[in-house]
Amino acid sequence: MIFDYETLKVIWWCFVGVLLIGFALTDGFDFGVGTLLPFLGKSDLERRVIINSIGPTWEGNQTWLITAGGALFAAWPLLYAAAFSGFYMALMLVLFALFFRPVGFDYRGKIADPRWRSAWDWGLFVGGFVPPLIFGVAFGNLLLGVPFHYDDTMRMEYTGNFLGLLNPFGLLAGVVSVAMLVMHGAAFLQVKTEGVLAARARKAATGAALLLIAGFVLAGLWLAIGIDGYRIVAMPDANTAFMPVAKTVEKVSGAWFDNYRRWPATWALPLLAIGGAVLCVLFSALQRALAAFIASGLSVACVILTAGTAMFPFVMPSSLAPNSSLTAWDAVASHKSLAIMFWVVVVMLPVICVYTSWVYRVVSGKVNEQHIHDNEHSSY
Repeated sequence: MIFDYETLKVIWWCFVGVLLIGFALTDGFDFGVGTLLPFLGKSDLERRVIINSIGPTWEGNQTWLITAGGALFAAWPLLYAAAFSGFYMALMLVLFALFFRPVGFDYRGKIADPRWRSAWDWGLFVGGFVPPLIFGVAFGNLLLGVPFHYDDTMRMEYTGNFLGLLNPFGLLAGVVSVAMLVMHGAAFLQVKTEGVLAARARKAATGAALLLIAGFVLAGLWLAIGIDGYRIVAMPDANTAFMPVAKTVEKVSGAWFDNYRRWPATWALPLLAIGGAVLCVLFSALQRALAAFIASGLSVACVILTAGTAMFPFVMPSSLAPNSSLTAWDAVASHKSLAIMFWVVVVMLPVICVYTSWVYRVVSGKVNEQHIHDNEHSSY
């Protein structure tokens, strides 16, 4: 095979990260726009403009979520199984929230009754707000450690519950996630709208960016001085297949910053995450919509990269039995499976990127009230 097992494990860590960033950059602004819908749209016509800004592309953007889920199942089967055991209720809540999006887009415009449309507007808000909140809460709990362990027969046992996920740090991570995508969604609305809607979007982007910066810095300080991280002390050869319990893991204060101490250049990631949010505020104030959107995208990507760099190689630490923690070295599929899927990704990922770019090129341009009037029957 062209790559050894250890190298493929690292490559798949990177692939999963790319897919998650792709999801956050594309479907993320859809979530942000949905969250802002009831608040920025003061009339039915304005809300239809907001909805039409993402109407042509939101379904295609979900490709990234589906692909990321498939990659987790194929590349990290132990993580997939553990996540659906530990975060089952949270994932079901995300799924039910996502149901509001297709039915909301399809049925909102079927009846002209304001109460009907208002109800679907709030449904689209739920579909935009709940998923990033739950994703953020779940990731915050990964940094805290998840209450699971493997018994003597290598059966995983999860002892937590849904309410246990709603701890202070998990909720802070949820706030960071929501603020991040609301900023991104508001920046996107600046690109797609004009006039009073664009002005409101600029204010929303500024508020969300400032909240993101505050929450991101607070979370970093909390991890540095108030939350123990995880560190691998000993394990078998990374180029071999082994069970999670074969390694030795310890919980140590400040361990989540080990990779930053090992590779000082990675400190650029949190700085760019904050810098991107600051630039989004600046470019929004200067009414440079596209620059603000690019800056918000930079911030979103670097927030995810910051968290991923801190956790590497852990993918699901165990708070009950640290040796049971899942990592990029032991939660993976076989060498042959990773190799086959590597070539699938090498072929298909550029196709997805090219197709996505082509779609956005086709539907580029502003969405305004006149556009809604001219296309009355096709508007939402």
